[in-house]
Amino acid sequence: MSRAALLVLADGRFPAGGHAHSGGVEAAVASQGVYDTASLEAFCRGRLHTAGLTAAGLASAAATGYDLLMLDEAADARTPVPALRQVARRLGRQMLRAARITWPSPDLDRIARVLPQGAHQPVVLGLAARAAGLTPFDAAQCAAYESVSGPATAAVRLLSLDPFEATALLARLAGELDEVARTAADAADRVAAEGVGVLPAASSPLLDITGEQHAAWSVRLFAS
Repeated sequence: MSRAALLVLADGRFPAGGHAHSGGVEAAVASQGVYDTASLEAFCRGRLHTAGLTAAGLASAAATGYDLLMLDEAADARTPVPALRQVARRLGRQMLRAARITWPSPDLDRIARVLPQGAHQPVVLGLAARAAGLTPFDAAQCAAYESVSGPATAAVRLLSLDPFEATALLARLAGELDEVARTAADAADRVAAEGVGVLPAASSPLLDITGEQHAAWSVRLFAS
């Protein structure tokens, strides 16, 4: 296994479309829920332990080789808002395109064939990690990190925050990020025996509500 592959997959410059999405922080800024580094840290921490944990579980399970169609259905069930389901599938298509070129694999080809409308992004992320020779825990770490790095980067643009402070914020969350990844990977390790119901399904109602509202904005900087 190449540890460098983990760096490539987790790199925000990996061309999977994430730079165009704020992870809900644009709507949070508009509602004044996020307005400085401290409030951004609270937002990211909440997102990590809800949407991030759920995504990490799905990605980790996909990296184990578990049935991708069942995982995609599980992702649908964990994404109740239509706007966010569309976003997840759009990001899944973009990640799949990048991953198939970077780490060609039959699993990635299969998901492109059976789900031409796009699979949920965490499922594709897990398959990409598997194709790159990474572990389920690695996949969980990528998903967990992505759940906070995207909003942190977007907030720098939206609020003109100090990028050094935003990076320090991510460093402060590192221990919690690893904890979330371990919880997700432990659940994924049991999914073959216990089914997808064992995977995390942490809810974030406010992210769901603001995500649907954000999709209706006529003017916005980020796609979500």
